[in-house]
Amino acid sequence: MDTKSRNSLLIDLSHTIEHGLVTYKGLPAPIVCDYLSRENSKQFYEEGTEFQIGKIEMVANTGTYLDCPFHRFADGKDLSELGLEAFTDLEGIKISVPYTETLAVTKQHLEGFELRNRAVLIQTNWSNHWNTEKYYENHPYLTQEAAEYLRDCQVMLVGIDSHNIDNTQFNSRPVHTTLLRAEILIVEHLCNLYLVPQDNFTFSAIPPKFKGVGTFPVRAMAKLRKS
Repeated sequence: MDTKSRNSLLIDLSHTIEHGLVTYKGLPAPIVCDYLSRENSKQFYEEGTEFQIGKIEMVANTGTYLDCPFHRFADGKDLSELGLEAFTDLEGIKISVPYTETLAVTKQHLEGFELRNRAVLIQTNWSNHWNTEKYYENHPYLTQEAAEYLRDCQVMLVGIDSHNIDNTQFNSRPVHTTLLRAEILIVEHLCNLYLVPQDNFTFSAIPPKFKGVGTFPVRAMAKLRKS
């Protein structure tokens, strides 16, 4: 649900993470359970003060998540080494390339837009297949040439509402390699991009400050400016 504030409109671009969710086939689904249930807490606390402490076990690539350089490169910055300015209130631009027209997002799709220092969000509408068998294969992706163009345009971050920003029919990951080596962050598995205009918004995707981790779920959001 959108949240209205005095000067802006917030749009949630993240999928919900729940027990048993499969984000990427071959990776384990998250386990979401009680570490201490409300019922069990009654033996430790006075009546009327029971509470729940949750326990979560999951791989970092779960739900809507952000990749930073350490995900691809051992000498790259991990989540704890990124400043807040890397993924908070970035000037955004949305580029629509529907999967019904093509799966390959090319350099030509990106030309003609002002991209420098922006978060570039690619709307393919593939998120319509989220949590279905169709989602995992034959999905939209960026070409290597498109990634090199984004790098040369000096963008801040690239997001996509697809299963992967690379073509997973092959074992190479040229888009991850190109962008993360240039310290351009990646956000995969976005949703609700149809609610976002082409521009006049900022984008945020803030992960926890983990040391030694290159990927983690985010609460991605667009903040639309009121006209």
